[in-house]
Amino acid sequence: MNTIYLARHATPDWSRKDIRYDIPPGPPLVEQGKIEARQLGIYLKEVGAKKIFHSPLERTRNTAEIAAQASGLPFEERSEIIEWREDETESDLHARFWPFWLWCVENNEKIGPIALITHGGPARYMLQHLGIDLKILENHRHMYDYTNPLPPAGAWRIEREQPNAPWQFELTFKPPTAKRIS
Repeated sequence: MNTIYLARHATPDWSRKDIRYDIPPGPPLVEQGKIEARQLGIYLKEVGAKKIFHSPLERTRNTAEIAAQASGLPFEERSEIIEWREDETESDLHARFWPFWLWCVENNEKIGPIALITHGGPARYMLQHLGIDLKILENHRHMYDYTNPLPPAGAWRIEREQPNAPWQFELTFKPPTAKRIS
């Protein structure tokens, strides 16, 4: 069984217009985001995750640090899962994210369930590339901020029972503080 949790960073300070969102450091977390990150960590512990990988931007690093503190899980930075940059094409994103995804799948049995704390754009791309029903994806993109397919600190469980089986998708965690858009 392959089980990977594809999570989004917790709520950052989007009011910071002096910092680009897509290049380091990016905006930091707000207090609500710190609470969400802790909730995500508790959830990851409850579902038996064994390791957290995170993007190098400040909001994902802080989310991972707080989640790891709450869960006792080890965490590691990976540049492959950084935010989708303004100058990147979908092919560029695929070229950097896909090889790391394959590494996670190959090492999943040895490590156990893995959590990737990334960003809304890369999460959307990976869900679509892995074969999620596009109606389900679009429905979720209309629920959360900035057309992301999950709320801040939310997590999709992506799993399959056998190597060639189709992936199964479920948005299994939304922090209690998560807000849907009206």
